[in-house]
Amino acid sequence: MSALPLDRVLQRDCIQVMRSLPSSSVDMILTDPPYLVAYRDRAGRTVANDNDPAWLKPAFAEMARLLKPGGLCISFYGWNAVEHFAETWRTAELRMVGHLTFVKDYPSSSRFLGHHHEQAYLLAKGHPPLPHRPIADVRRFTYTGNTLHPTQKPVQPLAELIAAFTRPGDVVLDPFCGSGSTLVAARSLGRHALGIELDAGHRWTAAMRLALADADREADSLAGRDEAA
Repeated sequence: MSALPLDRVLQRDCIQVMRSLPSSSVDMILTDPPYLVAYRDRAGRTVANDNDPAWLKPAFAEMARLLKPGGLCISFYGWNAVEHFAETWRTAELRMVGHLTFVKDYPSSSRFLGHHHEQAYLLAKGHPPLPHRPIADVRRFTYTGNTLHPTQKPVQPLAELIAAFTRPGDVVLDPFCGSGSTLVAARSLGRHALGIELDAGHRWTAAMRLALADADREADSLAGRDEAA
């Protein structure tokens, strides 16, 4: 079993990658997996494996194995496939301990209703301690334009979650990292990040964003030293 790579984006099937990593090695998982809704955006872009639930249970079984006891996993999910996700999390022994709603100013789609929110469950492995200052379960979601990925998430709300549930130096894993928003959020806060992405193009985007985030942190650190001198 290989050592945990840090501050990198790996391009392969996430189940295969996670099986090669050591158990109880990550402090937090924050991920946006396919919603199982056969998503297609207005430009015709799709998400790999979004119409096939076969990956769901083995992926979350590996995530649960990698998560440290007392660790937290935040997973976005598709509301109309919630039964698949809920059964998977119970099988992986990830307890539902909270639910997050991210409010958008725009509808991502409209059918019977205009869909003005995204949602995620807060899942626990074991019994983590309660936070001193619980954050609100309804959060703002700014529009990214989805220029880098068809379901691109904004960095700021992800950074708020990472700040609330981890400490500097902790390791944050995103096995479905897409354009890398989780990784950018983690590195901006001084956490280590590990991303896995199946699509080579999205992996390249995530790696470039991660490198820029590290360069920005280094520049800020150097500027701080110059001011202190």
